[in-house]
Order: sequence, then C-alpha cells, then structure tokens
Amino acid sequence: MAAITETNLPGLPLLSRGKVRDIYDLGDRLLLIATDRISAFDVVLPQPIPDKGKVLNQLSAFWFGWSAPLVGNHLVSADAVDFPAVLEPFRPVLEGRSSLVRKAAMFPVECVARGYLSGSGWKEYRQSGTVCGIRLPAGLKESDKLPEPIFTPATKEETGHDINISFEQAASIVGNEAAAELRRLTLEIYSRAAAYAAERGIVIADTKFEFGVIDGKIAICDEMLTPDSSRFWPADRYAPGGPQPSFDKQFVRDFLESIRWDKNPPAPDLPADVIAGTRARYVEALTILSGRGLR
Repeated sequence: MAAITETNLPGLPLLSRGKVRDIYDLGDRLLLIATDRISAFDVVLPQPIPDKGKVLNQLSAFWFGWSAPLVGNHLVSADAVDFPAVLEPFRPVLEGRSSLVRKAAMFPVECVARGYLSGSGWKEYRQSGTVCGIRLPAGLKESDKLPEPIFTPATKEETGHDINISFEQAASIVGNEAAAELRRLTLEIYSRAAAYAAERGIVIADTKFEFGVIDGKIAICDEMLTPDSSRFWPADRYAPGGPQPSFDKQFVRDFLESIRWDKNPPAPDLPADVIAGTRARYVEALTILSGRGLR
C-alpha cells in the first residue's frame, strides 16, 4: 500500500505544510490534505503510516457531522466528488484524505479536555498535585479517571512543544468571554463524545480541539477526535495504575520512549511492526467510532 508523505498540486497555491496536513488556498475556501506523515513529541518521523491521513480525514468528517447540533464547523465537504472542477485532475491523490473547508479566524490556543490522568497531565500531577494549575485530589494513579473532565488549554507553538497554560492565561490571550465559551464547548463536546465512544468500547482519555470564528460565530476546525488529537483506550483492557493500551499514536510514543530517544531531531526510524501496528490501530478506531470502514 502506497503512503503519501507530501503533495504537489501544480497551479494551486500551497498555503502551509504542517506536521501532517498540506493546506492549499482556493480563494474563499481551503483544501486540507491529510498526508500519512506522523509526528511524535513534535518531531515528524522518517517513515509514514500508510492510510493514516485517510483515517484522520474520514474520522474528522464523521465527528463534524455528529457534533453539528452542538457547534458549527468549517467543513464544506470531505467527498472529492463535491470539490471544484479545478481539483479534478488531482482526484487520485485527494480521494478519501482531503476536505474542502471554510476559512476561519482561528483562536491562538489549543482547547484540551482531560477526563483521565495521563501524558503531560500525569507528569505535572506527580510534581505538584495539579494539572495546568487545577488542583486535583491527592492519591490519584496514572490513567485514573478524574472526578470530572477538566479544561486545560495550551499555546500553539510554531516550533517545538505546545505549552500548557492556565485558564486565566488563555483568557488573557483570547479574552474572558471567548475563553469561557471555548471552555464550555470543549467540555460539552468531550463529555458527549466520551459517552458515545464508551457505548462502543472505547475510552476517550483526552482530546484537543481547535476553534475559530466563521461569520461571527465560533466553529470547530482542523481535525476532531482523531487518533492524532486524542487518547483512545480499549475499555475492556482499561486498568488504572500505569500506561494503557491504545488505538492512537501512543503506540509510536511508547516505542520511542523504549529506545530512549532524546526527542530532538532527527527522529529514529520506525520498525515495520510499529508501522503496521499503528496503521491497524488507527483503522480500528475509525471503524469502531464511525461504524464505517476505511474508504
């Protein structure tokens, strides 16, 4: 199976090339292409994960539709048949892994919801008993479910790691009213999505959203509840007290931690079994959550 690590669409202006997505400017719309690049610890790894971009695009499209009663979004269509005629020559590349979206004025903060104690939150808790300045009960173990989901925003850094910040710091960046609404939306969407996933045997431990403003209203943009932006754990194997098996790129992170990589470029090569295992986990998450196989 061929992986796509970079796109080249002659005649179309490339707006940006991120860790995963290539973005083209179509005037009043953007074309988002999810490649098969994978990053860990904010470094793009040498090998791609075949079909990963298709999973991200198709799962995001599912969640955008699912969440439409809760919040607007930027999606026009994730089906290449609906794209403008100028994109028809590139359809073999675009099929299944691209979305036509409306432009938005993006908020410069990541909106993170945590329902379980893991990742950077667990590291901070061990040191101070807090996560992003929020005091948590004493005696929690790694991967414990929190008494209630918490909103833990982060900065968006052009290079390097995003930085966890307090709600007050987020409010100083986007304003009090916007910060309060972003917190409300983040926690409501997360809580409802976590309940939906739980019925299908998946624990959504945490996730991050990006919001912008379209036509004067807050809308969710970029990607949504994917294995790249969330921690997905199989509910039947959930056992607090340590790291959890996952359907997300934690599988890659665990490999990189096991070889004691210093998390600075260049990243080490991924073995074939890690690539295949990661692909399988991504596709399984898509199938379970959306009820649809990879297209």
